[in-house]
Amino acid sequence: MEEKNISREQRLKRELHRIRTSPSFRVGVHITKAIKRPWRAIVLPISLPWVMFTIGLELIGLKEQPKALALNSVGKEKLNTKTIVMFPTNGVGFGHFTRLLAIAKQMKKLDESLEVIFFTTMPTLHILKQYGIPAHHISGPTYFKDMETSEWNALLEEELTLCFETHRPHMFMFDGAFPYRGMLNAIQGHDHMKKVWVRRGMLRKGANIPVDAIEYFDKLIHPGENDEQTTIDIDVGKPIMQCPPIVLLDKNELLTRAEARHRLGIPADALAIYVQLGAGQINDIESEIHLTLTSLLEHSNVHVVLGESMIGERISVDFPRMTILRDYPNSMYFNGFDASVQAGGYNSFHEMRNAGLPVLFYPNMETGMDDQLARCKIAEEEGWGIVLEKRNKNEIYHQCNKLISMIPLKSEVSEQNGAIFIAHEILSEL
Repeated sequence: MEEKNISREQRLKRELHRIRTSPSFRVGVHITKAIKRPWRAIVLPISLPWVMFTIGLELIGLKEQPKALALNSVGKEKLNTKTIVMFPTNGVGFGHFTRLLAIAKQMKKLDESLEVIFFTTMPTLHILKQYGIPAHHISGPTYFKDMETSEWNALLEEELTLCFETHRPHMFMFDGAFPYRGMLNAIQGHDHMKKVWVRRGMLRKGANIPVDAIEYFDKLIHPGENDEQTTIDIDVGKPIMQCPPIVLLDKNELLTRAEARHRLGIPADALAIYVQLGAGQINDIESEIHLTLTSLLEHSNVHVVLGESMIGERISVDFPRMTILRDYPNSMYFNGFDASVQAGGYNSFHEMRNAGLPVLFYPNMETGMDDQLARCKIAEEEGWGIVLEKRNKNEIYHQCNKLISMIPLKSEVSEQNGAIFIAHEILSEL
């Protein structure tokens, strides 16, 4: 009962601290002080914009935000050295989720007694069941009706703090481009818990790197792209662990060619091409994906497998010789394909690289952080990729034909799975 009262008291203190450090409260206090002291009112036209400008810099990550209230529960200093909490965010796909799952999977292989707990905004928690990983779920802020970002961050802080108080993890691992403010507030009060940030290393020039958030972590992990391009060119003032590219499945876990084709209903003598794109509506005849499918299926011996995201809308199409694949991870089927058309995301790129398939890449040039063009250029340099930056009907048709002419290409890349490397390093620290 006493511990429960202490926990409740700490939550109330955190809530009070959040209110006092919120932008609206700080602006209100500034105005109130000017009303109470007339001499302050004289400079209010200058001081108030300055306060608002400062808060604006904090909100976009260019200035450090107010510190969270650092609290430790009585009796909670004893940590579970065999427990790790992993927090993957969810963007448009499975990138962050898959990287941490790959690491968790390899760690549990090395130490069956290790407890890995996911805390995530990803809705696909059923995927974790086969790996024996329990999860705490919190929906992203856009799922809640009329909820302000500050309110959602407060909710996140409380949920994650409760997770820490319950499991007392020895380590917290985050994978995402931008740490949530509520998450940073939650991890700040746990000085004895190691905090690791997994960040892919290939960033676009001019990308807004949240440098102020780095100080909350003890170490950064940069999954590599290849031997030459492995890290972020920035002095973060923290230890950095560099590793080979991370993939979820080892080669011996992929289905055989016959097994994959049997499951997907692909004729044994067909050229099977896997397409995974997020560009435009499939029934829009001018969209990139429609033009791509039309160009590929002009070849009578081609069978297309279209990847459908498990967190996206259902696809409704009526193309001949086409199968829709909604599964996870789709990489288990890659031995059954002869070529692929892809965007340039981290996970799909390296899965294709391991599979040794010829790939036509449509890099997304509008990403906020990820430099997909630079990544896809690696495939061109290594001889297994085609990069199409400017897509139109003629170019898509021409490059699809070029892709088919590259079959059969098997460009095996022998490289250690970065998840195995990280698993060994982290377990040695625990």
